[in-house]
Amino acid sequence: MKSPRLIALLAGAAFLLLLALSSAFEVNQIEQALLLRFGAPAPGRGLITEPGLHFKWPLIESVVYIDKRILDLESPKQEILASDNQRLEVDAFVRYRIADALKFYQTVGSVSRADNQLASVLNSALRRVLGDATQTQIVREERNALTAKIRDAVNAEAGRFGISVVDARIRRVDLPRQISEKVFERMRTERAREAKEYRALGQQEAQQIRAAAQRDATVIVADAQQKGDSMRGDGEAERARVFAEAFGKDQDFFAFYRSMQAYDTSLKDKNARFVISPRSDFFRFFDNPSGKPATP
Repeated sequence: MKSPRLIALLAGAAFLLLLALSSAFEVNQIEQALLLRFGAPAPGRGLITEPGLHFKWPLIESVVYIDKRILDLESPKQEILASDNQRLEVDAFVRYRIADALKFYQTVGSVSRADNQLASVLNSALRRVLGDATQTQIVREERNALTAKIRDAVNAEAGRFGISVVDARIRRVDLPRQISEKVFERMRTERAREAKEYRALGQQEAQQIRAAAQRDATVIVADAQQKGDSMRGDGEAERARVFAEAFGKDQDFFAFYRSMQAYDTSLKDKNARFVISPRSDFFRFFDNPSGKPATP
């Protein structure tokens, strides 16, 4: 059997090991540790910001971890009444960090409670600052200045909780759905009216262009017709002159040629009938190639 002394030694070693393990704690790089002794900060080393392995007195000291990162708070969309009685739906956010860990622990204690407190502060700041501005100033003219006022107002209130606001911004500003639908409908009507005006102007210009093109085409055709008639007249005159010269040079050949043309024109139709004497002057070249009547 083991001696009572050995058992006591083993029990004491186990107890000392447990004490050693419970006295060591690790601080991560993204957090800081608040060392409390009976619920109050430990004298001289209440806040530990250096990462690594640290030690505390077991049983009488406890560790509370506080985040060192920049934290985000998303504010739900809320309706704001501007100074010109225009209703707006505003969506904003806040980025903050825990600047005073002890005050943060004593006032809110956790990040979730801090988010609730900051959300209330942000909503109040939005209503107070944006309520004194017009819709045009909020949407376009003074948005940056109004954002800076909201950030300063939230930061001033957040200091009571040991929190420092890094940034606060208005993400989006919209009209309420009912008003937006009316605005969009008015915009559609206005755009339809402008499109109708543009189409009317386009049709007017198209008609003017067509009328000008038709006028130019008429003038061009008339000029061409005039030139054609003039050239045709010149050709006819030249033809008549040539015929006249040919007639003057050989009257018998000219008479023969004209008779041949008359025969060709009149005898083309196989069903043609002539009620005329075979001895008429029209058929004089049938009996005599010279066209002269035979000697009786």
